[in-house]
Amino acid sequence: MADNDGQPEQKSPKAQESASAQTGILPPQHWTAHISHAAYEAGTAGGASAGADDDDDRDSALGDDDASSTASLTSSILRYRTIHGRTFHSERGNAQYCHHALTLAIDGKLYLSPLQRDKIKVSLLPSDRTVPGSEIEDCTQSWTFPLAHFDYIHMRWLVGSIDDWYRLFQQSFDALAPGGWLESYEMSTMWHSDDGSVTEHTALGQWGKIYIEGGRQSGRTFTVLDDELQRKAMEAAGFVDIQERNIKQPIGRWPRDPRLKEIGEFTQLTLEQDAEGYLLFIANTLGWTREQIMVYLAIFKREVRSGLYQPYYRQKVVWGRKPE
Repeated sequence: MADNDGQPEQKSPKAQESASAQTGILPPQHWTAHISHAAYEAGTAGGASAGADDDDDRDSALGDDDASSTASLTSSILRYRTIHGRTFHSERGNAQYCHHALTLAIDGKLYLSPLQRDKIKVSLLPSDRTVPGSEIEDCTQSWTFPLAHFDYIHMRWLVGSIDDWYRLFQQSFDALAPGGWLESYEMSTMWHSDDGSVTEHTALGQWGKIYIEGGRQSGRTFTVLDDELQRKAMEAAGFVDIQERNIKQPIGRWPRDPRLKEIGEFTQLTLEQDAEGYLLFIANTLGWTREQIMVYLAIFKREVRSGLYQPYYRQKVVWGRKPE
């Protein structure tokens, strides 16, 4: 149910606890109590010094958004709804960090499809940069491109934006010339750890649950990888020579391998820059207040920085060819 502004009504504590029992999402009161308990322990054990550290960490976690707002799209693209004082989607955020981390993960490449690099016409869905010879359109609407128009279509991180993945891949198939390639990059919102440090009772372990339930309520799934929608939709559209690459994306400096450590550093940097921007819309869908979201994010950031956890999430690249 939404209020007069079209935004979800804030749920009562009892309603939030009931929803938690059904979805596995810890209610926002859990994180408020966690903060209060930590502050009490810090005050009794370390006095003013420990309390100051707690405040510094929380202030950092609740920091401003200037760093992630340095570049905006055109004014026509900025006409989106506003939630708790933020406009969605008014920012390109820190796409340069995401792009660099992913490029490192695929060995410095920009794509994995076997393209002929001389003359190709490209579509980017979505894009944070301008590429010569590329064209951009809102992929959630009916496409206006001519049939057989492109040699290559590149999709990246559309999870949570698409209501019909089969329609998206069919439109891609129709827009490709015979022999053209479609390449899709998607990620899981569930965070894991091989050492058992990330559990469902940690803020890290709850991150994906919040997204999955928010996606269920909004009709835009966040379980693209778990449901294998990339391959299934590609096969249904008629693509052939379909290939996959699975990526284990670390978060933070915990990996021993230098390359993975660098990937983890850039992934953490992406989250640090605008964690609020990532979570605010979807948590609001669940009826969380801004204050509740910020408390959760304070604990989330503390876990990421602590060095006590070894989180990672999964990404998958799937590419296929339209038959000649």
